[in-house]
Amino acid sequence: MPKLPTRFQRFRTGSPLSFRLLAWILLFSSAFTLIASAIQIYSDYRKDLSQIDSRMQVVESGYASSLARSLWALDQKLLQTQMEGILSLPDIVHLRLGIEPDSELVMGEIPRGADTRSHKFDLIHQGDEKLKLGELTVTANLDRVYEDLKLKVGIIMATQFLKTFFVSILIIWIFQHFVTRHLTTMANYAKDFSLANLSTPLTLDRPDTPSHRNDEIGRVTEAFNQMRERLSNDMIRQERDAAEIHKFSKAIEQSPSSVVICDRQWRVEFANHKFTQLTGYDGKAIVGRNPGALSDNDLENRENRHLWQSIRLQVQRVGVWQGEVNSSRRNGERFWEQLIVTPIKDGAGNATGYLILGEDISIRKRYEQQLLRQANYDILTGLPNRMLALDRLKLALAQARRESSMVGVMFLDLDNFKHINDTLGHDAGDNLLIEAARRISSCLRGTSTVARLGGDEFLVILPGLTGPESSSQVAERILNTFGPAYSLNGQEVFISTSIGIAIYPTDSDNSGTLLQHADAAMYQAKHQGKSSYAHFTREMSEVSHERLQMESRMRRALELQELELYFQPIVDTATGNLQAAEALLRWNNPVMGMVLPDRFIPLAEETGLIIPIGEWVIEQACRAATDWKETTGLDIGISVNVSPRQFRDPGFTNAVMQALSNNNLAPERLELEITERLLLDNSSETAEILKAMDRAGIRLSVDDFGTGYSALSYLKSYPFDTLKIDKTFIQDVTKAPEDGALVRAIISMAHSLGLTIIAEGVETEQQTHFLKQEGCDFAQGYFYSHPLPEKEFTEWLKSNNRIPT
Repeated sequence: MPKLPTRFQRFRTGSPLSFRLLAWILLFSSAFTLIASAIQIYSDYRKDLSQIDSRMQVVESGYASSLARSLWALDQKLLQTQMEGILSLPDIVHLRLGIEPDSELVMGEIPRGADTRSHKFDLIHQGDEKLKLGELTVTANLDRVYEDLKLKVGIIMATQFLKTFFVSILIIWIFQHFVTRHLTTMANYAKDFSLANLSTPLTLDRPDTPSHRNDEIGRVTEAFNQMRERLSNDMIRQERDAAEIHKFSKAIEQSPSSVVICDRQWRVEFANHKFTQLTGYDGKAIVGRNPGALSDNDLENRENRHLWQSIRLQVQRVGVWQGEVNSSRRNGERFWEQLIVTPIKDGAGNATGYLILGEDISIRKRYEQQLLRQANYDILTGLPNRMLALDRLKLALAQARRESSMVGVMFLDLDNFKHINDTLGHDAGDNLLIEAARRISSCLRGTSTVARLGGDEFLVILPGLTGPESSSQVAERILNTFGPAYSLNGQEVFISTSIGIAIYPTDSDNSGTLLQHADAAMYQAKHQGKSSYAHFTREMSEVSHERLQMESRMRRALELQELELYFQPIVDTATGNLQAAEALLRWNNPVMGMVLPDRFIPLAEETGLIIPIGEWVIEQACRAATDWKETTGLDIGISVNVSPRQFRDPGFTNAVMQALSNNNLAPERLELEITERLLLDNSSETAEILKAMDRAGIRLSVDDFGTGYSALSYLKSYPFDTLKIDKTFIQDVTKAPEDGALVRAIISMAHSLGLTIIAEGVETEQQTHFLKQEGCDFAQGYFYSHPLPEKEFTEWLKSNNRIPT
């Protein structure tokens, strides 16, 4: 017995197929046996129940009339004798005779918990009329039926199991003898099969008869041997083909031209030794890469991707591409290469790959480019000059007419370039132009042109546009690339550009008019606040007239008392108590309505009107602060913005001192807000004015800190008291972690330098909690109050509960 499990396990591991066959035979045979046995047992069970039912029907038919007569005759002894006769019948264990009207006779006993079956029938006396004498209930016990059923189940299941088991064993033995032992031989042959024993055929341990050769085992054996013979023939052909391939591969490898072979998806499969010498890329290292994306430089790959996309389209259309390409070696060195790209086709004419042949033509191209550059390119930036740009524009327009496409013309002018050039010198200005040209060029695709027209003006030609929105996307990329600082003479400088856009054929159909319209749109962009772009519109012809009208009305604004000041509170972040107010200029013109500073201040600076307007603002702000003290008893400070041109005016210092004197306002209650742009010139004049203000006790603050020029180096040099964090950093301070980190750093830096911090543009309570937690000193914004006219602001001072009593 202990050896039986061991033999069973050995059979299971040694013959898994036979074991599974035995398991399935036993499973299905057992299932079939169970179903057949169940049907048979259930049939016998129903038969026994039917016999009991028939027996009780016999009791009714055989005893009903005699029992009725005995009951009618009141012959109790006969009645009892008849009922005992019924009880003697098989399986009948209990009788209950109900006698009309209210008596009964019971004989026999029902065993406790027994399963029974009952039958009732009436006892009728047949006289002149039918008379019911009683009712007899006959009860049969089913225990005998169940005992017989259990016995049958045991016998049937045992016999069926033995029969199934022995039949399964016989089938498995037959299956192993005729099938599995041969499958094992085949498996061992396949396991040991190799190119070294191709001469050894597969043979099985059975007679080689026609019937055996034609059965399934014989056909598989024949297939094995045929495969062995075909493989032997293929090996002979492969050796012969390998010799031919080796000869051709040596020819390609030793070719004086670079050879690259790509698959149908333009992935490199092979590059010869000449390609490695020419480009510096290892032939094995570039396998699987696109020939236009071999470099690690993303910008270079992006430019190459456009080129190779054009090459692929050309090869697909006409079957060949030939041209000169300015390629790049692995070390970044540029060189000119003559390329020929053709498809590699199979016998059916379908492309299975692509062949790229290259030859270095750098020396020839160097001479050609030198001559071409001298005639058509700007010496400083290396960009096309005006002559070449106009020529390319004409070509682009001619192509657009043929293809019914659009051409975009963009006119760019650097903002405040003259100021940079005058302040830092012409060398710095030249470096700025070179870097600006590079940034503009980086935003364009291969077919576009960027040219320098002269000075700080650039021209961009965008051929093949599908719509005006494409030029807007290019303009946005250019504006974004001007965002980072320029490093000039070791100093970081921020400069922007204004872009005007005209579209062919929407705006004009000739190059001269397009340039004029783009120039007009550029000036419109400058009027919008610089660092922006504008598309040409027909209404731009009216811009000059409107500008003259605004200038004329602004000259009379002071005289007609159209200017007014609005005030916005500056509160203590920790307590909410009022600290000061900022004066904000508004122009309420009867014709133009309420004009905001962003619209008229640039014009006022250009025309010089900002000087008298600025003096009026300081005078009115000081007067308002004095009036608040008299009407509300609050001695609060007043903050006034100062424009660069106003600050540089020789009479600025005297005007400030006169305003303080006229209104009897303490100098420490006045704070002048200076923009970072004003500090760029780093002149002695600027330093002297700031020091004079500081000596007089006037507070100085850097307005919109972080949005203009980087003025960190001036925070120690100039006597500033306050930094005002621009609202662009505050608006997302609770949402963007980087904004929060930046504001936190500014606060920490300012406090370390002994400066006070004011946060602008506070609009939500969450922002106030953040600023309070980070130690920001003061805040202003819509959360506390919108800018209010003087009268309304005075009422706000009287009623607002944030003001200390």
